[in-house]
Amino acid sequence: MVISILGCGWYGKALGAELIKKGITVNGSTTSSEKIGILKAQCIKPYLIDLSPQSKTIDDDFFSCDLLWISIPPRARAGRGMEYIAQIAELVGIINKHAIKHVVLISSTGVYGDNNTTVTELDEPNPDGESGKILLEAENILRSETDFTTTIIRFAGLIGPGRDPGRFFAGKTGIQNGDAPVNLIHLTDCVGVSCAIVEKQAFGNIYNASAPQHPSRAEFYTKAAERSGLEKPAFISEKRSWKIIDSVNVPTLLQYTYQVNLNE
Repeated sequence: MVISILGCGWYGKALGAELIKKGITVNGSTTSSEKIGILKAQCIKPYLIDLSPQSKTIDDDFFSCDLLWISIPPRARAGRGMEYIAQIAELVGIINKHAIKHVVLISSTGVYGDNNTTVTELDEPNPDGESGKILLEAENILRSETDFTTTIIRFAGLIGPGRDPGRFFAGKTGIQNGDAPVNLIHLTDCVGVSCAIVEKQAFGNIYNASAPQHPSRAEFYTKAAERSGLEKPAFISEKRSWKIIDSVNVPTLLQYTYQVNLNE
């Protein structure tokens, strides 16, 4: 199997390295020529791919694959959300041109609004943020296609190497919503869930990927700051808007067990 990862950044590079250990051929894309050597060092075959209109670079060899893994950010906060949607629409044509059988889109649990409830893949998304709205539109564009299967992975908040949660609120005071539950996933489990999908060939489904533990924001981030030797944050004890991300597909279709416990 040949897997092409569009967007070999923090997560994509780690995923590629793990897939190679399993004997899979991995192509990886970057928009920066400086990162070519980094991908080569991981035994990922590197390609310069840039779908932005101002500096478009496409290499057909990259798209000669069995599975295309789309891991590029929507950059909605930077006002580039519609550019992302245009890129997804352009990818549909490229996917069909190369007769790629399977597509995986990295999305976010931000497609669910904070409605003070627990949500699973069986619940209809109702994003209340711009990024969530953009990602849901991208999901729907891909899922409406019938010439290839589309798998959606909705990651919760990302933590892991280089993303130390202890730094998020260290030393800050008066932080709202301290009693609200957190929805997070460590890079180890991002890669673990992803590899389980490949190993089980469990394509064509939606997966909510979030650690099953949901401590309060105050509890989790205070412990994280202490663990990193940073000044403890101070939260307001209140529970305003919140959600708990759960999954029916990860435990049943993948039988995946999370490796990182947020309570430890």
